[in-house]
Amino acid sequence: MAVLFLWKAAAFVQKHRTGLLAVSCAGLFGANLSYHVCPEQTFKLWYQCWTRGQPAELSEKLRSLFSDVLQDVGVKSTNCYQPFAAFGFHPVSAGIPWLPAGSLVGLPANFNSTAEDKQGIVNRVIMINGKEVDWESKEGLTLKEALIFSPEAQKFAIAREIVYLQSNSPVVYAAVLPVCLAGTCLSGVAIKQLLGLYSGPMVFRCIYNITLAAVGLIGYFLAYDAVSQALDYRSDRQVAIISKDYAKGGVEFYNKVLSRNRTLRTLLGKQGEKMYAPSGNLFPRYGFRLKHAPYTSRRDLIINILRVPQA
Repeated sequence: MAVLFLWKAAAFVQKHRTGLLAVSCAGLFGANLSYHVCPEQTFKLWYQCWTRGQPAELSEKLRSLFSDVLQDVGVKSTNCYQPFAAFGFHPVSAGIPWLPAGSLVGLPANFNSTAEDKQGIVNRVIMINGKEVDWESKEGLTLKEALIFSPEAQKFAIAREIVYLQSNSPVVYAAVLPVCLAGTCLSGVAIKQLLGLYSGPMVFRCIYNITLAAVGLIGYFLAYDAVSQALDYRSDRQVAIISKDYAKGGVEFYNKVLSRNRTLRTLLGKQGEKMYAPSGNLFPRYGFRLKHAPYTSRRDLIINILRVPQA
């Protein structure tokens, strides 16, 4: 009975493979883009910072800073970008500016901090390996210093998220999987016809299909990581060329991110050695995969931009 069902299913797929491929690609594209279409109902609920059981309000200082960055980036429709208070220590973003829901950019509490006033850092409890961070210890002082950014570094980090959304990067990300799926299926059919596998034994076709699926999956991972790194570099480059202050802010931002990661490597012990390299870069989580460009290379890219004589 099961063999008969599989046979009928295979015949159905063979007969309607073009339509099924189109529906599958459209479904994958929509699924990957879903939380960018409705960021208020999905993304914001996940990243919203809460205090005393209520959503945290964004300070006027950060709202003003966000407005200044929008103006520097050259955003015309400022209503398409809305800030909110997010947890964590870096800005986050989601959405597509030209859709009705617009885009959201989450700003962390430590962006309220300055060298003189460290509120937003020391008034927060951070647990590492089940222990609260002692802000007065050597590692605590280093971590605290790494979490305090100058206004230029803050502007760079915020502008990078805005440029990322402005250049339709979420759409590019969402298109990688359906494009790889379509390419794998179409090339697989063409190679089958070229090799005459359709008229050959079924066992050969099964082995070929399994091999093709494995190659397609590896190709998707490599393509996704390559696109991700290219978008990282593009966003950094576009923000760094706004002005020399933004470029200097970018160098400071990545230097402090690297410093923070080195400190976390020490605080986390063996787990930290698996997550962070001695330089402060992230180790790949899944073997050969490197989803984001290394922080050192992103910093060096901005340093090279600063070295180029201004026209």
